[in-house]
Amino acid sequence: MRTALIALLAGAATATPHAAPHVAAPDAAPAASKPGVGAASATLPPFAATLAQMPMITGASGWHGDAGDAGWAALAASRPETRQLSRWSFALGLIGEGRGAEALGVLDVMQASDRDLGLVAPFLLARGVALTLVDRDEDAVTALSAEELATNPEACAWRMRALAHAGDAQAAVRQVNCALPAINARAPEARAPFVLAAAGAAIDAGQPGPALAWLKLFDDQNPEANVLRGRALVATGDPQGGRLRLDRAAISGDAAVKAQAKLGMIEAGLATHSLAPAEALRQLDALRFGWRGGPIEQRVLEIQLRLATEAHDLRGQLRAGAALIRYFKLGARAVPMLAELQAQLAAALAPDSGVALPEAAGLYWDYRELAPAGAEGDALVLRLAGRLQDASLYARAAELLQYQLTQRAQDVAQGPLSVKVASLHILAGRPDRALDAIRTTEQPSYSDAMRQDRKRIEAVALYRMGKTDAAAAALEGLPDAHAIRAEMRWQVKDWGNFVTENSLPAPRGLSEPAQAAVLRQAVALAMLGREDQLAALRARYAGAFKGLPSASAFDVLTRNVGSIDPAAIGAAMTAIPQASPAGATGDLLDAAS
Repeated sequence: MRTALIALLAGAATATPHAAPHVAAPDAAPAASKPGVGAASATLPPFAATLAQMPMITGASGWHGDAGDAGWAALAASRPETRQLSRWSFALGLIGEGRGAEALGVLDVMQASDRDLGLVAPFLLARGVALTLVDRDEDAVTALSAEELATNPEACAWRMRALAHAGDAQAAVRQVNCALPAINARAPEARAPFVLAAAGAAIDAGQPGPALAWLKLFDDQNPEANVLRGRALVATGDPQGGRLRLDRAAISGDAAVKAQAKLGMIEAGLATHSLAPAEALRQLDALRFGWRGGPIEQRVLEIQLRLATEAHDLRGQLRAGAALIRYFKLGARAVPMLAELQAQLAAALAPDSGVALPEAAGLYWDYRELAPAGAEGDALVLRLAGRLQDASLYARAAELLQYQLTQRAQDVAQGPLSVKVASLHILAGRPDRALDAIRTTEQPSYSDAMRQDRKRIEAVALYRMGKTDAAAAALEGLPDAHAIRAEMRWQVKDWGNFVTENSLPAPRGLSEPAQAAVLRQAVALAMLGREDQLAALRARYAGAFKGLPSASAFDVLTRNVGSIDPAAIGAAMTAIPQASPAGATGDLLDAAS
């Protein structure tokens, strides 16, 4: 829009407080229980074509119909061929009286009888107006944006009102030119909601001058007009006059006007540097605590976001930005705002960011919906979970990946992630959650290898819950079942079953896990007093242990039971290699002990 916006039509400058100056062009509840309105009948004749042939509504005079007792009488007496027309007249009358919820109910019943009504411009206009009256702004804008309504003055007026209430100030101001004939044709009282919406949108769009001119429609005592006058005066460089108007509005206005006036005073203080940002943030928090929703809270959050950005307060930025994106329709601003917040969150989570790991994890958890989508977001949380695991913060890592598992991963992607999550839960000492992570992510399309990995983790979780026999049964059919069962028996010192389950390696080239298997077998046999089997074990593996770091431990543990020095036994036990014969599963069992 060009800078100059003519405020009022001829005579506005000299109008008395009770005159009706015109706004000038800028340069640039369903009544289903009542007779005739209830459940739609499929046998009613089509009405869409008839309605499309009727004169188009272009101003307030079009909202005229029988909405009182006469309307109900007409509906009750209507025949099938005239029922839709009677309903239409009734809906028009309801809109004319400002009864949007009831009008919407009638229109819904009409459309249930004739789906083609959704293609007819007069019907869409009526529906858009009814939706605006019940503050369903997004739906209203959609209904009023039909091609046939693009230049309709009445549609433009209501579209402007809906856009202004939704917080899309620039789009609302763009409707003013088109809306002027419909606004100016109204009586002053009926014109007021449209002018207030236009003035508020102009202020939010950075054009307070025209707003001041439009507000001349209202007398000097009007609190809603005064709060807008105050904001506009502050924006035009008159903070003293603005504060006076805001104070007056706070005295005489309702709760919404008082909240707007308080917000305007905070904005004035920031604009004149008479209010420190820290104090402004405190007052904004207090205001938001007592007022939720609508344009007021949106403006509060936008100011908080700006102040946090200027102060390089990352958590403040994320808090305000996340609330804006979660709860408000930001239009074209949403995409760049989200991209900026995502970049800042990713930078804070980087290992070299200087943000402490617990703080970084808290930031992600509090604002995880801001994380990038797709592979980039998955990589971000996996890196953070890895850092938490390395720091032994297993529960925190599990929480992060649990969210990833339930909210982002799909189908077969849940397989490996469920194993990771369950492992972290086990390391954190929460085997019940590990078992739940496995059992709630069962998929028929997992590969055999993935099913085996999941069964191993399920067995570990059952074991940690004290269900050793169930854990052993869960391993049935796995190629390494004997090694894992042996590990479980070793952990609980079930020597008899350990000797049965333990698989002994060939006596040559013994790896550390193989050495551990032989030495554990020696301990179990000694505990069971099986001297003959212990002697056989010594004879079989004596040569294989020569030259190995664990040779002395093997020598001590395989001697005749009665000749072993207790101190030597203790030293030999500590010399058993830590590498588990059951591999990673054995390490997990051992770590969870």
